[in-house]
Amino acid sequence: MNHKVFVDIEGSSTPSENKPGKPDWLKVRLPTGEPYWRVKNLMVEHDLHTVCESAACPNRGECWSRGTATFMILGNICTRSCGFCNVITGKPTELDLDEPARVASAVAKLSLKYAVITSVNRDELKDGGASVWAETIKQVRAVSPETKIEVLIPDFCGNWDALQTVMEARPDVLNHNIETVPRLYLTVRPQGRYERSLELLLRAKEFGLTTKSGLMLGLGEEDEEVMAVLKDWRKSRVDLITLGQYMQPTDNHLPVARFVHPDRFKQFEVEGLAMGFAGVFSGPLVRSSYHAEEQAELLGV
Repeated sequence: MNHKVFVDIEGSSTPSENKPGKPDWLKVRLPTGEPYWRVKNLMVEHDLHTVCESAACPNRGECWSRGTATFMILGNICTRSCGFCNVITGKPTELDLDEPARVASAVAKLSLKYAVITSVNRDELKDGGASVWAETIKQVRAVSPETKIEVLIPDFCGNWDALQTVMEARPDVLNHNIETVPRLYLTVRPQGRYERSLELLLRAKEFGLTTKSGLMLGLGEEDEEVMAVLKDWRKSRVDLITLGQYMQPTDNHLPVARFVHPDRFKQFEVEGLAMGFAGVFSGPLVRSSYHAEEQAELLGV
């Protein structure tokens, strides 16, 4: 039986008396079934982290029940403090050099056709963890050469030598999320740089890779600002884009400014395709790597 692995970096809402409940189109089923527990137990067995759990992904019930999961490498403590993310912020205590082999083993045990891998930010490392990224891709290729690999990478603080290390490992798709519009970066991604992320995507495309990026909506952006990001993505020659609804992980995270209606998400899809993107995946529950293999198939990956 062939499964796929996805990565997602956004969380789900926690109920509160001080904020409105989620609209019906954002309600999801609770996790259940044997495939769900098989994936969960495999991750525990291999001492691996998943963004499904670390970021409280609203889709993990569906994905895990379908026999899918996620891999998050370089530990589960992030050196950045993004206002939307439920992954723990702090000072990482170690660098696990055996992790790539364990990821590869899990890929083989699940007989994956398509695997997506992401990571926390490791800004304290000279190469931002790029060597571990490359080794993980190498190890997966060694045990499962037919598996397609999508990587959702950090910006490596603009260390282009580190980016080169990852690119030379030749992932099938290189994903790096913009996350929000430039005006909100200081609040949403205080250690990120909008122009730096665009440059990373352009460099990856010029290297010859299939590229991908995503936005969360509902953090206070205007529709016109979303369209401006789409235009910047086109300038950076991004192939695939995702647009999804931001959902507040806990009361300590940024509040939801608006719930974008599914019809508006559909309009963004129509407008994006008209601009020339190979694929636009836009909807309330869309996440950067949700149904990632279907997205990649548009480009023959």
